[in-house]
Amino acid sequence: MVVNVQVPGSTHYSMVFYFVTKELVDGSLLQRFVDGDDEFRNSRLKLIPSVPKGSWIVRQSVGSTPCLLGKAVDCNYIRGPKYLEIDVDIGSSTVANGVLGLVIGVITSLVVDMAFLVQGNAADELPERLIGAIRVSHIELSSAIVPKLDQDPSD
Repeated sequence: MVVNVQVPGSTHYSMVFYFVTKELVDGSLLQRFVDGDDEFRNSRLKLIPSVPKGSWIVRQSVGSTPCLLGKAVDCNYIRGPKYLEIDVDIGSSTVANGVLGLVIGVITSLVVDMAFLVQGNAADELPERLIGAIRVSHIELSSAIVPKLDQDPSD
């Protein structure tokens, strides 16, 4: 699974996270999420954020309350033969953009944890299991690399 968090601004950034599983168990919640439609995915993709290091205002703004990501921001899902890519458009939400405005100015001093999981709504879908968790720490936006694209030979 690929999670591409797209960050808007005068310069656009993407934070891309990769999570790997050995195989999808038939009938499991994760398998139903991966193979489901976008409506199902939007109603189930959960993010649990945490800011263990940062200013009080940023910690309060981000919080640690789980949210259904597909309900909070626009998510685009691309299903390939052995992967699912989730493009998370932070710019699609006024609230997320407001929080981002606070975060960008102090991003080099922050430590942010994000856990991704599939929301369990029924007893047979519990306990919920993590898809994956990441920690981003003291990000230097000036160190971001612009990928070089191969030239089309017909150019």
